[in-house]
Amino acid sequence: MSLTGSIVVFVVLWWLILFMILPRNITSQKDNGYVIEGTDPGAPENPEIKKKLLLTTAITLIIFVIIYFLNYFNILNIRALLSQ
Repeated sequence: MSLTGSIVVFVVLWWLILFMILPRNITSQKDNGYVIEGTDPGAPENPEIKKKLLLTTAITLIIFVIIYFLNYFNILNIRALLSQ
């Protein structure tokens, strides 16, 4: 896998995993009973973005390393599968 291909795979995986993790453990301001004036009652009370970004990066690294080694040792070769 080339450097450009690796970067593309990592970025696509990162965004995919981020969108799967974002809605986890969210409570709205309305659910907690404390709505800040001028905001939507459905807005998250504490979205914990930094924690979710770190978790996304960690999960992405693990999955990317697995994909990279499967490709490196020619276990997962998409080009060969498509050319058959």
